[in-house]
Amino acid sequence: MTEKEEDAADWGDALAEQAAAEGGEDAQIADEDDPWGAALSEQADAEQSAEKGAGEAASLDALKAQDSSGKEKVDMDVLLDIPVTLQLEIGRAKVSIRNLLSYTQGSIVEMDRLAGEPLDLLVNGTLIAHGEVVVVNDKFGVRLTDVISPQERIKKLR
Repeated sequence: MTEKEEDAADWGDALAEQAAAEGGEDAQIADEDDPWGAALSEQADAEQSAEKGAGEAASLDALKAQDSSGKEKVDMDVLLDIPVTLQLEIGRAKVSIRNLLSYTQGSIVEMDRLAGEPLDLLVNGTLIAHGEVVVVNDKFGVRLTDVISPQERIKKLR
């Protein structure tokens, strides 16, 4: 247990002792009055029980479930609600601070891409696809023209 976790556990224990010393029924009221103390105590208890649980490393076993045929399948619902950042890159430009400070309304910034070249779609900074800009009901969108295969994405990470 790290020093920070020990401090949180001690803080939660101290608040629980204080609430208990103030009276049995008042302990529950103290938890309602001090939700941070209750949360810290609960977190410390959870961390202690996790350490006692044999010190196993986290694994994908928690995501796996057995279907009726006995085969394991990954429970993707756990992963589907994780938020990601989507970026659409139309191009890049390197400019000096002198030129940047001289920009005014109506200035044109030249990008490193040609007109009509596909745009890059990045998810959390990783190139996922190429596409082109479309307008649908007065809103911009992207039509994906080429999706990068998972194998190619893994190669680019190395």
